[in-house]
Amino acid sequence: MCVGFRIFTKINRPEKELIEAFKGLPAANVADVMSRFFCVNSAIKSFNNKPLLGTAFTVRARIGDNLLLHKAIAMAQPGDVIIVDGDGDISNAFCGDIMMTECQSLGIAGVIIDGAVRDKADLEKLDMPVYARGVMPKGPFKDGPGEINVPISCGGVVVNPGDIVIGDADGVVIVPPKQAKEIAAKAWKKHETEAASLEQIANGRRDKSWVDKALEAKGCEIIDDYYRA
Repeated sequence: MCVGFRIFTKINRPEKELIEAFKGLPAANVADVMSRFFCVNSAIKSFNNKPLLGTAFTVRARIGDNLLLHKAIAMAQPGDVIIVDGDGDISNAFCGDIMMTECQSLGIAGVIIDGAVRDKADLEKLDMPVYARGVMPKGPFKDGPGEINVPISCGGVVVNPGDIVIGDADGVVIVPPKQAKEIAAKAWKKHETEAASLEQIANGRRDKSWVDKALEAKGCEIIDDYYRA
């Protein structure tokens, strides 16, 4: 087996119902109930603020080379999110509007590039979510090597093929399928709690007494006087 230049054709994809359990949830709520881990680095940003939800289809690519990305587009199924580990390098764009338009036409749920893209103005018009670390007009090479459907790193997070991918204007969160049911349930409870807080603010009755209690518990000194140098 040629490690570093290999393609795995199969993914253990989660059940559709498990993925759909996250539909409508903000990425922030999901991150909160995972102890604020598993969030892709904030340098990787959305180009069109379209909500993202799907199954990770992973690509490890040589810096500035999109041969394996072309193969991934041909292999990915509708509902997959193609995630490219480009080592965070933005010297060359991995893709532009043509490849991303092709992904959209195939029903791919989104694309995340830990590297650069180009044709920014056109990507902003797509209905399919596109995330990347940067923009660069200089195009890619097509030589390889690389790998498909292996564990990769994207924005500091380990992503396994088949992981659940959630994204919005705030960024991207990766959810391991084995814990996804519990995570979704907790995230919805968090979402409902935040909705209740907004309602309390609208009604002018939000209780903030917990702040003073927390400060007291941590030993903060509160001085009923002016500061004097």
